Amino acid sequence: MPGIFKLVYYFFTTGLFAIGGGLATLPFLYDIGKKTGWYTAVDVGNMVAIAQSTPGPTGINMATYVGFKQFGVLGAIIGPVSLVLPSLIIIIIVYRILDKFKESQTVQSVFYGLRPASSGLILAAAFSVIQISLLDMDNKGSIMGYFRWPALALAGFIFLLQYYKKNIHPIFLIVLAGIIGFVFKI
Repeated sequence: MPGIFKLVYYFFTTGLFAIGGGLATLPFLYDIGKKTGWYTAVDVGNMVAIAQSTPGPTGINMATYVGFKQFGVLGAIIGPVSLVLPSLIIIIIVYRILDKFKESQTVQSVFYGLRPASSGLILAAAFSVIQISLLDMDNKGSIMGYFRWPALALAGFIFLLQYYKKNIHPIFLIVLAGIIGFVFKI
């Protein structure tokens, strides 16, 4: 399959099956990286960090980044469009159907079933982010060596700061964590 069509295929299917928002795309993004070699799991983790501090969902940022890296400006346009297109098509179809059947018990049951599926995808994404940022799965030593202690200490510090100082703005915490991470190479 030629490259640009591969980009469309992977991001279109991600947009079609990742129900639940940007973080629900993470398992799909990890899989795309493994299959294509376009990026690594660490790149996905870095994109999550960037996406949390910039406007735009994680999946859109990743599709734009990969599209541009692989195919230039055309790829940077086609990647995110491919990701969003299934949602747009589905929303139009669902709206027309739901408008007719919004009181149907079957429709209500489908939405009831989608909630845990979406939660499961988001939970899997959270575990992936934790694994990349706080754990060292390549460690061959003791159990204590599996933890990235400086990153855990920074996460704990930011959590405690946010917990005890409730009026601290999240942007301040992001900038503080970024500075500490940069200075101490975490």
